[in-house]
Amino acid sequence: MERLSIAAIISKINNEELFHAVADDYSLTLKIDDYVHYACAAIHDGHQFRKDLWDNCIHTEYERWYEEDPETKNMVMSHPILIAGCDSRFEYDLNRDPENAVFETAWGKQLWHEPLSEVEKNKSLDKHANFYKVVHALVSKLEAKFGLAIVYDMHSYNWQRWDREVPTWNLGTSNVDNDRFGDDIEAWRQSLSEFKFPHDIKSTSKINDTFQGNGYFLKFITQNFQNTLVLATEIAKVYCDEYDYVMYPEVVAAVEAQLKTRLPEHASNFYKKHKK
Repeated sequence: MERLSIAAIISKINNEELFHAVADDYSLTLKIDDYVHYACAAIHDGHQFRKDLWDNCIHTEYERWYEEDPETKNMVMSHPILIAGCDSRFEYDLNRDPENAVFETAWGKQLWHEPLSEVEKNKSLDKHANFYKVVHALVSKLEAKFGLAIVYDMHSYNWQRWDREVPTWNLGTSNVDNDRFGDDIEAWRQSLSEFKFPHDIKSTSKINDTFQGNGYFLKFITQNFQNTLVLATEIAKVYCDEYDYVMYPEVVAAVEAQLKTRLPEHASNFYKKHKK
């Protein structure tokens, strides 16, 4: 893996180079092993938290971890194109627009002892802006090369705090073209419902049940590109104990192993159906 500037990462994309890179401010990673018509993203995987914010933050490390999406990067690590955030969403949230990406409160609790200065906010917002420069360059390249693309936007959610039964998988589709891509969405939902988990964890999948796909990442791509479908794919945190702060690596491995085959199969069918 190389450490590269944002400009160098974009240049490599434009030149169709294969590379693994971390941004020189350590805010994101991108690997491209091959230029294919699909990409994976794990924008909430990051847990880094800038040291100059530590003393001012009211939320504990556990509280931050609880709202992040740990292991979502590892679930799609085997795929040719993967972009991931390194920083915690408590510094800046890549799934919110720039005006709302730096929180003052988070999940009903004040985040900072003292309000952040504009200098502190801008450090974070610069990283947010750089991430989307890379995303724009990447999707531009895929659409130019293949005519269309599909992005698997991987997230997780805390299922135990719901007061009703919730699905193992949720697809948020309220901001994509359901008339055009409805069959592809249903095919992905069906594939997810067929997963086999250890420990008799059942796999259920629904559309717009717990989340509706209102994230900025999906909206940014959908609004800027006419031929790219973003599938906001949420897995319930059945792969950890969200209250005791314990990971279940065997469950993560089972998800990764099945996505290794199911995801490219779905992407291939998508491409065959929609290519001109």
